[in-house]
Amino acid sequence: MAKADKTATMSRLHSAARLARTALASRLLAHGFYAGQDQIMLALDREDGQTPGNLAGKLGVRPPTITKTINRLQAQGFLEKRASNADARQAHIFLTDAGRETIRAIEKSVKKTEKQALKGLDKKDQKALFKLLARVEANLSNEELVLIDDDAELDD
Repeated sequence: MAKADKTATMSRLHSAARLARTALASRLLAHGFYAGQDQIMLALDREDGQTPGNLAGKLGVRPPTITKTINRLQAQGFLEKRASNADARQAHIFLTDAGRETIRAIEKSVKKTEKQALKGLDKKDQKALFKLLARVEANLSNEELVLIDDDAELDD
């Protein structure tokens, strides 16, 4: 690889991630959401009633970031905090009815952004990209690569 190209892959990866976040953020803003809020909403849609610490761990962000975002979503009427039955000091986060009603809009925004990003790639290329990105994630997180039925991910 030529000297000028030594950082080309990371530059391209960084640029693609930034552009994907920007495209998704503009779609989400049309529904009243800011970047990052969608991930909390979708995580709660998959498993409602999680603690802020659990959400932070699953989403790979710091607890203060989660707390700030949860407070914003609660002020918007999308989430509610409830004290734990086992420990009243511990809160669990739940989607409100209004929050549940927005999930479809969030999923649609994500799907449109994915479609835009994958435009021009056939199914074989999409599958290869999915596997390569999974490998990059595993490498950067120092975790072992586990590919679950990746065909199901791409067929949606």
